[in-house]
Amino acid sequence: MKRIEGKLSLNGDEKIAIVSGRFNHIITDRLVEGARDAFIRQGGNEDNLDLVMVPGAFEIPFILDKMLSLKKYDGICCVGAVIRGSTPHFDYVSAEATKGIATMGLKYHTPVSFGVLTTNTIEQAIERAGSKAGNLGFNYMSSLIEMLDLYKKFD
Repeated sequence: MKRIEGKLSLNGDEKIAIVSGRFNHIITDRLVEGARDAFIRQGGNEDNLDLVMVPGAFEIPFILDKMLSLKKYDGICCVGAVIRGSTPHFDYVSAEATKGIATMGLKYHTPVSFGVLTTNTIEQAIERAGSKAGNLGFNYMSSLIEMLDLYKKFD
């Protein structure tokens, strides 16, 4: 059996963007830091890394569509935080962000990573943005880097 998988390394030429929702910025700012850290550690050139801020997770797919249509980026890492409240708003925002991000990656055949936290409490979000569970922003960018490498293997 031939095994094909991506590697966690960049050559420094890749043009990558992070799209982050500002809503719950105490969480999303940490996720962006983790994603940037992974990009640099895996050989990325910081001059080739853009950060695009949108109001919240719901708006990520809209700008992602525009960015991918320009064919300027090799891949895009999406981060956000949707924290459950006392209304069904959480369900709508998290579902639409998830569906929209997945759709854009498939539509443009470009690696996109999904890093929108959907948690029940602020404490859970804090754990995932840099305390007990580590910084998942690092993981989201690492997934994107691996997928970039894997995608190239099928050219």
